[in-house]
Amino acid sequence: MSISLAHIAQWVNGQIIGDPDCLIEGAGPISSATERQITFAEKGPGLKRVGSCRAAAVIVPRTYTDPALKNGIQVENPRLAFAVVLEKLYPARRPSPGIHPSAVLGEGCQLGKNTSVGAGAVLGDRVVLGDNVILHPLVVIGDDVVIGNDTNIYPHVSVLERCIVGKRVIIHAGTVIGSDGYGFVQDAGRHHKIPQIGIVQIDDDVEIGANNTIDRASFDRTWVQSGVKTDNQVHIAHNVVVGEHTLLVAQVGIAGSTTIGHHAILAGQAGISGHISIGNGAVVGPQTGVGKSVPDKQVVSSGLVAMPHLTWLRLQQVIPNLPDLFKQVRYLENRLAQLEKVSQPAKNPDDKA
Repeated sequence: MSISLAHIAQWVNGQIIGDPDCLIEGAGPISSATERQITFAEKGPGLKRVGSCRAAAVIVPRTYTDPALKNGIQVENPRLAFAVVLEKLYPARRPSPGIHPSAVLGEGCQLGKNTSVGAGAVLGDRVVLGDNVILHPLVVIGDDVVIGNDTNIYPHVSVLERCIVGKRVIIHAGTVIGSDGYGFVQDAGRHHKIPQIGIVQIDDDVEIGANNTIDRASFDRTWVQSGVKTDNQVHIAHNVVVGEHTLLVAQVGIAGSTTIGHHAILAGQAGISGHISIGNGAVVGPQTGVGKSVPDKQVVSSGLVAMPHLTWLRLQQVIPNLPDLFKQVRYLENRLAQLEKVSQPAKNPDDKA
């Protein structure tokens, strides 16, 4: 498929530089895009490569006017515009509507228009699917689950009983939604399970990565609010609330009953303790353990940087002694202050103020 540069400019509300009839057949990164592909550059290093790249056209900021660019499109946000172009040039393939003969549907299921239920999928009783829902092969949907319009659920996903999934949600392969929360009470040295009778609610426009686990609440709901995006291997425990448009990067773990604000970012392998809050717009750095609440818009981090192994072995010997070293330093600081006070010369009464 060949698309003119003028046509692409309409997709992204951009201003054309060069030949509007330039034909585009695909897209690629600025380092390797070919003479028939479009690419983008948004700042610094990328913009410096515009003149030397082989791409047929480059999407650039509106302020970019270097004559080195022969064909291009000026836009407010080149990365966003490039994402739109990719969606248009490489539309996602969707299976044909219908129910595969090997799928199993329980009693009282309600399926919307143009739904697709793949091979080996299993739906429990009273499941409600909205319009244009895609259930890929081997998906399991529990009793009384409700799934909104235009949601796409990839293979080997389980959405267990009574959970709610909103509209335009994407759930990637291997994720489990509605597994039991981790609740036990100890008696006489043994652990007794506390029944987890709540649900998981996932709001509209959420994307859940592969192999996530989102536990159902002890009571009420574990709640992932609209626009949240999670990476792969994220764990959200029971009764957690994740605020709107928050990002959870790979291997984040959030313990029970914690509230994450809106537009927060939890970087890779961050571990969040239970019963605390992470504020709106807060950022938690990679491999950071958070044991107390974080205010709005605060940035916290604690992961150690890489160092030579021998240095790390020496540091391991020091870390356990830090509390005692801190006490000694405080003692020496107080002792020094006392000595300085004693050593100060006495004030002569005849000295004028």
